Amino acid sequence: MKQIKSSSENNEKTVEYIKKMIRTIDSQEKSINLFHCLNELGDYSLVEEIQQYLKSGTIKEAKLSSSQWSAVVFVLLTSEKKLDEFNINNFFGGSNKAEKFKVLQKLLPVIKECRSVQLRDCGITDEGCVALTSALRSNPSHLRQLNLSWNKLGNSGVTLLSTGLEDPHCKLEKLWLSNCGVTDEGCAALASALRSNPSHLRELDLTGNKLGDSVNLFSDVLQNLHCKLERLWLSDCGITDEGCGALTSALRSNPSHLRQLSLSGNKVGDSGVTLLSAVLEDPHCKLEILWLCNCGITDEGCAALASALRSNLSHLRKLNLTGNKVGDSVNLLSAVLEDPHCKLERLWLSNCGVTDEGCAALASALRSNPSHLRELDLSENKLGKSGVKSLSELKDDPDYKLETLYY
Repeated sequence: MKQIKSSSENNEKTVEYIKKMIRTIDSQEKSINLFHCLNELGDYSLVEEIQQYLKSGTIKEAKLSSSQWSAVVFVLLTSEKKLDEFNINNFFGGSNKAEKFKVLQKLLPVIKECRSVQLRDCGITDEGCVALTSALRSNPSHLRQLNLSWNKLGNSGVTLLSTGLEDPHCKLEKLWLSNCGVTDEGCAALASALRSNPSHLRELDLTGNKLGDSVNLFSDVLQNLHCKLERLWLSDCGITDEGCGALTSALRSNPSHLRQLSLSGNKVGDSGVTLLSAVLEDPHCKLEILWLCNCGITDEGCAALASALRSNLSHLRKLNLTGNKVGDSVNLLSAVLEDPHCKLERLWLSNCGVTDEGCAALASALRSNPSHLRELDLSENKLGKSGVKSLSELKDDPDYKLETLYY
């Protein structure tokens, strides 16, 4: 009996010693090994506590100690339920980016095992990018989606990230880097990495970075026959008609993969849109979604766009021309809409200078071919009584199929 009691006391001492070790060591890997030891000794107290936090969803409000964060890592890595997506906001509910980044550092072992990593606006700088890219490079074939938008990565951070992208084992398919402080230097590093390993990336978001015409560097990537990029967002990137020319030249060489393109908020102008229209009329072009908000397009650009769409009607599903001074050259788009082969489902013409005449032409086109368009936005245009009347009468048409109409 005395021997059994002595053995039990030794066991308790060992458990307490291991818990003390977990509280004092910095290495996540060693902490995980110690949790395995606790399990073997039959002590599940820390693990059960963390499981309760995770199950109730209260972990992001909890103030966890270092040892408790180690327990989080252990629980997530040993769980039978696979954690395919990691979202930092599920583990930290505060707005303090410095604290959020500390939590992120503690969870790096979990991140490198996930297929989707969502780290939007969590205080990562170029310095923090070192630890993150090191973790991701240790297991590059697993990651498929990475969102680092609204972090101050800068050129140095994106350059570090690019070394991971050019790894032949990297299978990343979706990369979001909007508003990350990237300029021409970072753009060059990213383009170089994608040239080295072009076959996996499907989606790239660089919105809000001041790339300017260094976007030309992506031309080599896009025209590579191994490039499979389907979605490219370059809104508010400082692109001019020159940069647009380089992009469209590349897309003419390899038009069959891109499905979505956003150039909103760039000074593309009529000349840039005319170049883009040459791609759209290519029968091999499969572009389905095109955003050109606030691009400085007038009637000349609208005419080129309408002509291209008449030549290749079967693919485009969404077109956004919000904030361009299209005016009554919208009549030319009406001719596209009334074609029975037109498959356009969403058309945004907010704040485009459309008048009653253009409104009447659109309404007439939709009566001729009412089967596809589901959303039409004509808000913030100077519509008079006759324009409103033609839209109201459209609603009374028995073949009316619009689900959303703004005016």
